[in-house]
Amino acid sequence: MSAIASFVPGVLPAVPLTGATGQIAPPEIDYLATSPMLIVAAVAVVSVVLEAALPRGTRRLPQIVLSVVGLLAALAALVATWSADDVVTASGSIAVDGVTRFLQATILVLAVVGVVLVGDRVDDETGFAPQASAVPGSVGEDAARKAGLEQTEVYPLLLFVVLGMLVFPASNDLLTMFVALEVLSLPLYLLCGFARRRRLLSQEAAVKYFLLGAFSSAFFLMGAAFLYGFAGSIALPDIAVAVRSTVGQDPLLLMGFGLLVVGLLFKVGSAPFHSWTPDVYQGAPTSVTAFMAAATKVAAFGALLRVLYVAFPDNPWDWQPVLWAVAITTMLLGSVVALVQDDIKRVLAYSSVAHAGFILTGVLALDTRGLSGSLFYLLVYGITTIGVFASLTLVRDAAGEATSISSWAGVGRRSPVFAAMFSVFLLALAGIPLTSGFVGKVAVFGAAISGGAEVLAVVGVLASAVAVVFYVRIIVSMYFSEPADDSVRVATPSAALTGVLAVTVAATVLLGILPTPLLGLAETSALFAL
Repeated sequence: MSAIASFVPGVLPAVPLTGATGQIAPPEIDYLATSPMLIVAAVAVVSVVLEAALPRGTRRLPQIVLSVVGLLAALAALVATWSADDVVTASGSIAVDGVTRFLQATILVLAVVGVVLVGDRVDDETGFAPQASAVPGSVGEDAARKAGLEQTEVYPLLLFVVLGMLVFPASNDLLTMFVALEVLSLPLYLLCGFARRRRLLSQEAAVKYFLLGAFSSAFFLMGAAFLYGFAGSIALPDIAVAVRSTVGQDPLLLMGFGLLVVGLLFKVGSAPFHSWTPDVYQGAPTSVTAFMAAATKVAAFGALLRVLYVAFPDNPWDWQPVLWAVAITTMLLGSVVALVQDDIKRVLAYSSVAHAGFILTGVLALDTRGLSGSLFYLLVYGITTIGVFASLTLVRDAAGEATSISSWAGVGRRSPVFAAMFSVFLLALAGIPLTSGFVGKVAVFGAAISGGAEVLAVVGVLASAVAVVFYVRIIVSMYFSEPADDSVRVATPSAALTGVLAVTVAATVLLGILPTPLLGLAETSALFAL
């Protein structure tokens, strides 16, 4: 069974608006299948109530415990229903199948780690401003810091982001997908402006992300409107039927598809819609950047997979050449521009752009192998990305986090264990053998070759070779350069952060040596039929 055939549900019968008595018929919801999303939604609401009910100084620990326990409960519910039948529920707006479950499990795992990072303190200092509304450098900000205030609103915001991420790849119609997109995006815009240090840079990042994100949402919504005009429905299966019965080129179809995909490619962070990525990654609090870089890409690619594989499986010749060009541009631009960056956050931002192109090569294979390879890549990339950004919080100077490459000179001598761990993350991102990144690239490039996209695979290998240069440049600076600033040091991690680093580095190595079980799970998930 092909991935496209297994991923496409049958056309749903129209749901009557009224019942026999003339009253509006309520939608039928499979509460068991949607339980992970419902649990996260409930926990997010309780988190908001805690913000209002508890005194400011006592909120942090209850919020962390509530968030972690709630996310673990959602993950447990997902695992418990993993073998259940695939369903389309909520009047056809939510599809719960193998791909949905795999992506939601990935998001929940990354979210648990993200909450731990957000709640962590390095040198007894949180990464968030004590009062985000205070003007940077003002008397009010200084008074808030001296009073020991803490921005605990980040926890309910983060939970709502996770809720949007869970719904995004499960959306079976364009309206639900748009609502999920906004639910995950709006809190992220706020979180990016909460950084404790370099406040102006953080607020600039939040404004840029918000403005460009608003444009991308408008593109998505306009594309959905055009596709509704073309198909008479916003349901993805109905759009597929309309595409299948269309002869020739329909302007509404072409414009709708183009605008819709632009909105999704913005969230993916692919070129030429990547301009927000380096500024936002650099300006946002590092813990937010870690979560956003890992989990947002998973959710966005999940939505893109569903749109391409469900709504447009029968006309790949219309859109494949354009996405080929996007993938090639993304891989080359991300790898080349990263070479000239001096800030590690910006290097990793352009690295994420290149990785978006690598994942697109698997997506464009349009078969089971490409789908399973993309799912595997998203998981291992997310784990490695969380680890590499978590490491950035530990290298510090007098002003806080030291993110310039020159500041990392000699870190390998000051803390050999930390440098070795960080090197593992960088080598995994470069795709060096015996790391999870290598297996991920083999999976997507192999799928591209088997799917007739040899050109994409060749460009991907060349871009990966270029990317090795800027990853190795950081490693060389850590081990072979003399320290330029004696104030730079590696802080002692907390027990929670130590656990995060240990788990992520172990997973990065283990999935590079023994990837077969996870690859098998990804392939099985890609074959689940509705």
